[in-house]
Amino acid sequence: MLTVLHETFPQHTFLMNGLVHGVKGFLSFLSAPLIGALSDIWGRKSFLLMTVFFTCAPIPFMRISPWWYFALISVSGIFAVTFSVIFAYVADITEEHERSTAYGLVSATFAASLVTSPAIGAYLSAQYGDSLVVLVATVISVADIAFVFFVVPESLPDKMRLTSWGFPISWEQADPFSSLRRVGKDTTVLLICVTVFLSYLPEAGQYSSFFLYLRQVIEFSPAAIAAFIAMVGILSIVAQTLFLGVLMRTIGNKNTVLLGLGFQLFQLAWYGFGSEPWMMWAAGTVAAMSSITFPAVSALVSVSASADQQGVAQGMITGIRGLCNGLGPALYGFIFFLFNVELNDMQPVAGRPAQATEKSMIPGPPFLFGAFAVLFALLVAIFIPDHRLDDVKTCKSGSASGAHSQSAGALDTPTSDTEDIEPLLQDSSM
Repeated sequence: MLTVLHETFPQHTFLMNGLVHGVKGFLSFLSAPLIGALSDIWGRKSFLLMTVFFTCAPIPFMRISPWWYFALISVSGIFAVTFSVIFAYVADITEEHERSTAYGLVSATFAASLVTSPAIGAYLSAQYGDSLVVLVATVISVADIAFVFFVVPESLPDKMRLTSWGFPISWEQADPFSSLRRVGKDTTVLLICVTVFLSYLPEAGQYSSFFLYLRQVIEFSPAAIAAFIAMVGILSIVAQTLFLGVLMRTIGNKNTVLLGLGFQLFQLAWYGFGSEPWMMWAAGTVAAMSSITFPAVSALVSVSASADQQGVAQGMITGIRGLCNGLGPALYGFIFFLFNVELNDMQPVAGRPAQATEKSMIPGPPFLFGAFAVLFALLVAIFIPDHRLDDVKTCKSGSASGAHSQSAGALDTPTSDTEDIEPLLQDSSM
C-alpha cells in the first residue's frame, strides 16, 4: 500500500497514509457498535459476509485506479470491522473456559497470514510484477467470500434471532458516542476500554511505519524484512496457541493481560532505543510474546457479557481499535516529523547520509512514546478487578432463557442496582 501511496502522492506519502487510515479508523469506530448490535439480533453469518466483502473490495482497484482504491479503502471502514463479528461468532460456539484458547487460535491464524503473505507477495512482485500480486490477492479474496457464503454456518441459535427483518434496536444502542458516555458508569468496562486504547494506539502506529523504518533507518534489506516478519509471525503463532492457553489456566485472565502488556512495553522501549539490526531481531521475539494481549482482553470482555450481547461487547472493543487505527499512523508520522526522522523517501537507503541515525540518541522516538502509553495501560490494567468475572458469571446463569425478550436485560439480576453495575452490557432496546 505504501508503494502505491508513494506513486500517487510522492511528496506526501505518510501524510496521505495517515489520512487514509484516519478516515477508515474513524468510520470503523462509528460503525462497530451498530454492526455488533445487529449481529446479536439478525445473526453473525450475514454480517461476517458483509465485513469480509468490504474488507477485500478495494484490492483490485489498487491496479485499476489508485484514487478509487484509496477512496474505497477509506470508506470500507464503515463495514470492515470483521474482528468484532468473528470474536462474537467464537463466543457463540465455545464455552467460557474455551474462549481464550479459541481467541488465541483466531489471532494466530491472522499471524500466520502475516508470515506467508509478505514473502509470497515479495517473490511474485520481483518475478512477475505488482499486477500479479494484486490478481492473486483478488482471487484469494473471492475464495474467502465464497467460503463464508457456502461453508460457514450460522452460529447464533434460531431462538436468539429475529425471524423478520426490521430495526429493533434503538439509536442509543448503535450510537458509539453513547457507548463512550456509558463507559464511565462502569468502572470495569472503563478500565478495559482505557487499557485497549492506550495499548493499541502505539501498535496501530507501529504497523503503519515499522517496516519502512527498518529499511531506511536500521537499513534492513527487503529479504531481512521478510525474514523478520516470518520470525515474528511464527513466534506469535506459538505464543497464541501454546503459551496463551497455559497462561490463562495458570495465572488467570487479568494476569495474562498484564504479562502481555509488560512484553509490549519492553518491546517498544527496545525499538525506541535500538540502533543495530540485532536489537530489532531481539525485540521482535519479545513482540511475538506481546501478541497474547488482545486475545486475552477479548476473552476478558467476552466473559463479562451475556450470550446475547457478545456482538455489542466485541464491537465496543473493535470500535476503539478502529479509532486507534486512525490516530496511530497520524501520530507516529507526526512524531517522526518532529524529530526529523524522514520516512518519506522510498528510495534505497544507499542514497541517505550515513550519519543520519548515528547522531540520534533515540533512533525511534514514536516507539518510545508508545512505550510510555503502554506503561500507562499497564498501570490502568492493574486496577481491573478479578472478582467481577465471577459475579458476572453468576448473574448470567439465569438469563439465557429470556435473552431477547423486550423486558429482560442482558444480565438477569434481581436487584435494582443492575443498571448501575453493568450499564454498557445491558440490552438498551428496552
